[in-house]
Order: sequence, then C-alpha cells, then structure tokens
Amino acid sequence: MSKNYPDMLKVALQAATKATEIHRRYASAGFASSSKSSSHDKVTDADLAAEAAIVQTIRASFPDHNLLAEEGKYESSDSPFQWIIDPLDGTLNFFRGIPVHSVSIALAHEGSLVVGVVADSFRDETFAAVAGGGAFLNDRRIFASRTADYREAILISGFFPGKPEATHENLRIMETFYDRGVMAVRRFGSAALDMCYVACGRVDGFWESRLNPWDFAAATLITREAGGVVTDRQGNPPRLESGYIVASNGPFHPLMLDSLNAD
Repeated sequence: MSKNYPDMLKVALQAATKATEIHRRYASAGFASSSKSSSHDKVTDADLAAEAAIVQTIRASFPDHNLLAEEGKYESSDSPFQWIIDPLDGTLNFFRGIPVHSVSIALAHEGSLVVGVVADSFRDETFAAVAGGGAFLNDRRIFASRTADYREAILISGFFPGKPEATHENLRIMETFYDRGVMAVRRFGSAALDMCYVACGRVDGFWESRLNPWDFAAATLITREAGGVVTDRQGNPPRLESGYIVASNGPFHPLMLDSLNAD
C-alpha cells in the first residue's frame, strides 16, 4: 500500500459522498435533462453537478492528477495517476425516478487500478477497495460467492441502448444461459452496482458489451479484491477503454465465457 493509496481512498470516499448528496437533492427538487448521442443517452443537472463536485474534491488534494470523466473533458498532465469518474451511473433510471444508480470513482497508477469506490445513491451502501487491501461494503469485508453450477447461479446483464443488434445478441446469450439451467438473470441498470453485487456475493456473474471505463473501472478493482474475476469476452484482462466486460465470482467464470461465446 505504497504511494498513500489509503489517503487517496479517503478523498474518493469524500467525493462520492458529495455526489450522492447531489443525486438525492436533485431527485427531490427536480432537474433539467437533455440528450447526448441519442434519446437513450441522457444527461441531467445531477450528472453535471455531481461531476463538478467530484472534480473539485479531487483537485483540492491532487491538482496535478489526470481526470477521465463521463461528462467533461479535462486537460492532461504528465502525472502517472488518473482518476476515472462516472458522476451518475444509471442516469436513465435517475431520469425516470427508479432508485437504482450510483457514483463510481476509480484511481489508476500507470494504468493499474489502485483505488475504487462505488456508492449507491439512495441506499446506505458504499463499496470500496484499495489494491492489495481487500474489498469492503461500508466497514464490512466482502467476498464473492463460490457458486460453480448453472443451477445455483444468478447473473446480471445490461443492454447497450439504441443498438438493436447488440440487444438481439444479448437476448440470445440470455437464452443460452437459461437453456443451460441458470437460476435467474437480472437487469438493474447500473453496471458499477451490478459488478459490486458480484463482489459481495449477491449474484455470481455479470456481463455487458460496450461499457466505458468509467462504468467498470472502480467496480473491477472491488470485484478483484473480493476474490472475483474480471475479463473481456475472450478471458483477457480488460484495458481501461470501452469494451466488453465479464465479471464473476471466479469459479463460475469458465462457464460464463463458454455460454457467452457459444454459437
């Protein structure tokens, strides 16, 4: 735990707390929204205000660190540190008043994840990890499940909005899982929370195509520190760029990859 990673975790936790407070305030008082790339891709006042608060909190302690965030563009530096920020993961849920969304904040050092925080906007649940220090839900250490049987497995997935071909493929994959006897597949709408549910053993696996790094970076570290596995669709460690993400408890991972790549 060199380079003051626990201190950096404290800053991430402070930033996440400010963001969830903003989520709750806007959900209560009302907000404006607009579309970005399509009608499925919303941004609200809460997204923008939460990102501004997170960036301000990080820069107060680490002004030279790089920032990669969903909503804004930030000038780069030669620092080996990069914060990866989703100020409101699950914006469409937030937009429609569905209380399943979160804030996700990760820190990478020279491309390796070292800090991760995912905070539920409305539940009193904050998932956190420092590289080499385990994963925690609030103050309790968490571990992934040990399920290795389709008949005992509950999975989560997501759908890439506005892309019918991706939706059709995901429906085919879900059919494959059910044909092989999986207990259930859920879809909640916040990839960061979905992966943290893998980390704490509530579910056994998660998959989604075309995620952005701010969707999965923090939850990737948390899942790994809880004893889980995160790869791409081919079973390779994911890079911090947009792509296909598969997360599991570990024992179930070979079965997930086999089903995902079945003809």
